Amino acid sequence: MEYELKDFLHYLTVERNLAHNTIVSYERDLKKYVRYLRQVEQLQAWGEVERLHILHFLKFLSEQGQSARTIARHLASIRSFHQFLLREKIAAQDPTVHIETPQFERTLPKVLSVEEVEALLAAPQVSTPFGLRDKAMLELLYATGMRVSELVQLNLSDVHLTMGFVRCYGKGRKERIVPIGRMAIEALAHYLERGRPQLVNPRRRATEALFLNHYGQRLTRQGFWKILKRLAKEAGIEKELTPHTLRHSFATHLLENGADLRAVQELLGHADISTTQMYTHVTKTRLKDVYKQYHPRA
Repeated sequence: MEYELKDFLHYLTVERNLAHNTIVSYERDLKKYVRYLRQVEQLQAWGEVERLHILHFLKFLSEQGQSARTIARHLASIRSFHQFLLREKIAAQDPTVHIETPQFERTLPKVLSVEEVEALLAAPQVSTPFGLRDKAMLELLYATGMRVSELVQLNLSDVHLTMGFVRCYGKGRKERIVPIGRMAIEALAHYLERGRPQLVNPRRRATEALFLNHYGQRLTRQGFWKILKRLAKEAGIEKELTPHTLRHSFATHLLENGADLRAVQELLGHADISTTQMYTHVTKTRLKDVYKQYHPRA
């Protein structure tokens, strides 16, 4: 059973070209599933798996205290895997066909107000190379709405300041071209002229990475997250932040100012417009708050 799982992960990597973190998530979920089938259900081959076994596994996850969202993610992994087994003729049927995905409450993304974004963007000390880097990263994130994983993977060749765009690679290594505004171009130009040259470590191998850490190597997602938390604290922002906060704020502010939903979908790199639509719920919630605060009869 483990052999087929290895084949599936290879398929996700080579044919589907999924991101490393996505593959790690699939592997973690499916290894737990395989372990359960072997140890609890005493199964030895994928052809023996029936709908009831999967329902038992989902119940097992629930009894462990897993949330509906986590159980739904496990089921999505299991469904994709069994579809692969059917396509490859390793199994004669897909036992997930008539299993419904658990319903869970979709939480609305946390967003910053325009004033909070301004305070955050003003927090880096641009008199230092690290401050210039941090300023450029924050301006670029808010200007493009790109994911943090996309930001840290940017290379020098991906940035085209004279033409005003940046090329990034999203989920599944899908390339997209995103325009960048005047403020982000200015911050990037200052970083490239005065910041990045001082961060390059001549004793280490040269890197094409756009954003460098204090070792002169590519900054990681974890490194960026630490920087964001520190700058938010310095800016006096008390809201709970995530690495995606600026991405959420970018989308919400665009929609609040009348941007077309399809255009925002393309800028964010969403495959499905229903993912983008959650930001319309955020803007409606904010409108209700404004109404309650300012309407005399609210």
